[in-house]
Amino acid sequence: MSDRGRASPIWLPRLVTGLILIAGIALLAIATGAVGDRVFVRVVTVLFINMVLVVGLQVFMGNSGLVSFGHVAFMGIGAYGSIWFSLTPEQKNLALPDMPEEWWLHQTTLPFPLAIVAGGLLALIVGGIIGIALVRLRGASFTIATFALLLIVHSVALQTEVLTRGSRTVFGIPPYTTLWTVAAWAVAAVIVALLFKESATGLKLRAAREDEDAAASLGVDAARVRWLGWALSVFIAGVGGGLWAHFITTFSPAAFYLSQTFLIVAMLIIGGSRSVSGAVVGAAAVALTSELLRDTEGRLNTQRADGAGLGQFIPFQLVGFTEIVLAIAIILILIWRPAGITGGREVVSRGS
Repeated sequence: MSDRGRASPIWLPRLVTGLILIAGIALLAIATGAVGDRVFVRVVTVLFINMVLVVGLQVFMGNSGLVSFGHVAFMGIGAYGSIWFSLTPEQKNLALPDMPEEWWLHQTTLPFPLAIVAGGLLALIVGGIIGIALVRLRGASFTIATFALLLIVHSVALQTEVLTRGSRTVFGIPPYTTLWTVAAWAVAAVIVALLFKESATGLKLRAAREDEDAAASLGVDAARVRWLGWALSVFIAGVGGGLWAHFITTFSPAAFYLSQTFLIVAMLIIGGSRSVSGAVVGAAAVALTSELLRDTEGRLNTQRADGAGLGQFIPFQLVGFTEIVLAIAIILILIWRPAGITGGREVVSRGS
């Protein structure tokens, strides 16, 4: 049998998995565009943005086995970084009035795609420097450190008024992000995640995840491969933040804190953190279910106020219904299916 014949069964399942995930994203984007309902377009656009963020988190968390609560901090860095580079000086005077006009950053304006990449690179620089120390931690120590990182970045954002406007809301950001833009970035994120997973670095990172001492005996530098996975992961998170900023167009540092962290981590856990397919499935399932739950919550509260339907049997107004259901779903998933909906497997695995 030729080398090519032996290699084909290894790569073919990953290729098919990638094609299926890409086709799913494309079909959802096409169907959404065909429907044309503004609310549904908005829901699916946010879904794709969250998909980019979840896939970015999976690149590190799924391959390293280390749980990170700090990725939303890099989403925030990417969001603010993208508007620093995408807004014109006149727009910055409105959105970031405290930024000195003589600053080079104030006078610089890049095309939207380059501004998104610049936001991702800024997240990569910050995350790369911090990651040098973080990747040497293990288990709960790493998780607690990333949570502390989230708190620190949030506090810095609140205090740095010249760059973020502090606790005040930034507004006047051009709505450059469209359904097709985020669909393309979601496809790119899936491709990068799958390629990384099958790369030498990805394989070494998973080897260190399973048994760091055994991997080290074979020459694997666990800290180095973790840092590479971390760097790629935070770059994708920064890109997702930039896309989010130019879609929402109005936000403050509070948007990149505990609520968003819970949502992104929930999507990955529910879908299955050890596969790219799990990240995609989790993002889609949680996003669509959350929208259904929010709609149900609104309807029940309306019925309660009118004394009609099921609402008349509810003794109090429903608040946080969506978050409670998601939390229960995470608990049930962790109890009965710890590997998530996909079981930690890709759509097509080598054994399929």
